[in-house]
Amino acid sequence: MTEQTVLIAGAGPVGILNALGLARAGISVTVLERGSEVVQSPRAMVYHWSVLDGLERLGLFDAAAARGFLKQGYTYRVHATGEQVSFGLDALEGRVAHPYNLHLGQNALVELALEELSAFPHAKVLWNTEVHSVDQDDNVVRVRTISDGDPLVLTAQWLIGADGARSTVRESVGIAFDGHTWPERFVATNIRIDLEAHGWPLTTMLIDDRYGAIISKIDTTNLWRFTYCEDEALPVETVLDRMPEYFEAVFPGIDDIELVAFSPYRMHQRAAATFRVGRVLLAGDAAHATNPTGGLGLTSGLFDTYVLYEALAAVIDGRVSDAVLDEYARLRREVFVDKVSPAASANKKLVYHSSNGAAFDEAMAELRQLSSDPDALFERLMFPKSLETPSLVAEVHA
Repeated sequence: MTEQTVLIAGAGPVGILNALGLARAGISVTVLERGSEVVQSPRAMVYHWSVLDGLERLGLFDAAAARGFLKQGYTYRVHATGEQVSFGLDALEGRVAHPYNLHLGQNALVELALEELSAFPHAKVLWNTEVHSVDQDDNVVRVRTISDGDPLVLTAQWLIGADGARSTVRESVGIAFDGHTWPERFVATNIRIDLEAHGWPLTTMLIDDRYGAIISKIDTTNLWRFTYCEDEALPVETVLDRMPEYFEAVFPGIDDIELVAFSPYRMHQRAAATFRVGRVLLAGDAAHATNPTGGLGLTSGLFDTYVLYEALAAVIDGRVSDAVLDEYARLRREVFVDKVSPAASANKKLVYHSSNGAAFDEAMAELRQLSSDPDALFERLMFPKSLETPSLVAEVHA
């Protein structure tokens, strides 16, 4: 049985960035990851401008911007009519530190964070280590795992569950995951094609009942993300057989698309009943799951991370009581339930289910207004900032 100050389940961006923040604060931390390496399948890849300050505090922004790219524009396009409404984050210039979004696959961000983490001898990642159960008492939390095929029990003062929507940590401590699962299947694809040369903006929200999609450039190698949805009742085994229909409908006349990777998955709108039970804390998808339309899932997970690692470090250092962790749990859950989930649901409805004439007309009128009303545009662009929870430990920034 080995002991660390903090254990973290899950080596995705939320788990690894929490580890990095704690390690930079001098806290010993071990990350437990059931996989053998960083997951490479298509996942989140857009970081809203509002989370970039936090990446800078962790020492990751410059490297992340160099590996990915920064962009300011959005385009909404109605598939049936070809109407386009475009607007940009240049309206934020002079008002915020980072008036742009960052495009970078979350796998690449994790790789960069792991490079930083490797500089701290009191931090480590155990790959091929699957969490099987968790229990705790007033003093420690115990995590039973299978590591490289053998049983391994670890103890720590604290455990962060960042092990995704199917979180073993959350289930082990008996926290309900309230909400619903959408009746559609999302299919995220990575494709290699120069869509800019074919007139596609860097990010397009394609509005259509059947061919609705999010189309966004991932990096500077002409790798793009094309995400659409289909009936979940269709066999998942034949997703690849149906994919050409979507390519042909959305990209007519473009026949040199290279499919690099794809990932079909279910979509949820769920929140854990609480983000804290004793010495166990939840963050990211383990705490809340949302459909990805609008990129609010990873945004929420990063805002969880920024406030959690510094609050937990302050508790461990004895600067504040652990009541601050109850505040973390309460405030982050409120943000998700009251803001993130409704916004993501509205985004999904517009892009993929726009048959309601009155609702569609109203949504399009609001979008068109952004090109002529600077105040309306600024208010919309500031929405991702409203998902942030300010530091709960004032002296950290003193």
